[in-house]
Amino acid sequence: MVLVRTTPPRPVDVTAVFPELAPLARPAIRLHPRPGSPSVGESSVGGPLLWPAEEPWPHCAASHLHVDSGFRTSPADVRLTRRMQARRHSDHAVRGTTPEEAAAMERNAAVLAERFAVGPPPADCPVPMLPVVQLYLRDIPLLRPPGQADLLQVLWCPYDHDPDHKPSTALFWRSAAEVVDILATPPEPYEVNWNGYLPEPCVLAPEAITDYPHSLDLSPQMQRMVEDWSRWQAAGADVDSSYAECPQEFYDTHLAHAPGWRVGGWPPWGRTDPSPQFCTVCSAQMVPLLTIASFEWDGGEGHRWAPHEDQDAANAVGHCCGQEPSQPTKVEVGSTDNMQIYVCPTSPEHPHIDLIQ
Repeated sequence: MVLVRTTPPRPVDVTAVFPELAPLARPAIRLHPRPGSPSVGESSVGGPLLWPAEEPWPHCAASHLHVDSGFRTSPADVRLTRRMQARRHSDHAVRGTTPEEAAAMERNAAVLAERFAVGPPPADCPVPMLPVVQLYLRDIPLLRPPGQADLLQVLWCPYDHDPDHKPSTALFWRSAAEVVDILATPPEPYEVNWNGYLPEPCVLAPEAITDYPHSLDLSPQMQRMVEDWSRWQAAGADVDSSYAECPQEFYDTHLAHAPGWRVGGWPPWGRTDPSPQFCTVCSAQMVPLLTIASFEWDGGEGHRWAPHEDQDAANAVGHCCGQEPSQPTKVEVGSTDNMQIYVCPTSPEHPHIDLIQ
């Protein structure tokens, strides 16, 4: 079965109201991650990577001595807790823990006791990085890989790093055909600094869409245009009069860029103001590659971005046990923000930049 997700049309035709924005349209691809069991041969979030057995697994070499978020546990315990929450959400008749869950808890406790007996790794011990996303060019044609590469792999360290309190990231481009022997059991970190840094394995339903810039990315003249309520009225736009005092909010919420995990498009500003990023090698202005999102759509009216296939779940009430349909990956960065990864348009092999936005 092929997973399909379809974004509803915007409530207003952007270019009909503001023809001046038409030249600023950018292609983007919503990834629409949903929980599943992806293989190394599939595009995925949090799934296994097509990693060569002979190539060292990436480790974060930074010191983690002063890292402390108040939440530090093993990846195995995070996964077990999620399974228990999902089971309790789907089967309210079963109270407490099942025998299988109790056995898993006992195994995890035994492993933890063994680790405590040895002692935690030194603060300067390299930490294995976690798979975040794997994207094949055949699924995501917006990728612009270097040379003959047709596969992008992104990993991150499961600890916050100063000065921005976010996980450090690593990008790898490779040719899938050149991977013969696959690493069967990648190393895992001793613990994760925050459970939102351990992505849930998800399959993808890529969908091509058109993005428009956040109002903060517009010129001053265009910002005034979007904020002019009379302009909306003259165009006959069907916009609730409650937005008359701030039509720019309607534009940013419903008409600009789509929320969620995306490739390409425009940056999701809001937490910070626009800040052009420049390549440290050639000084070219960097371009958005990937948006790693805490949520696929926002609450309230933001549900309009929920795909047709998820509208019932998005509008349902009473989500519990960590089963939020707008957070299928269980990823949470910043204060439920986005991580934006930028690459150099001159050469994707130049160092990338990541920002919390």
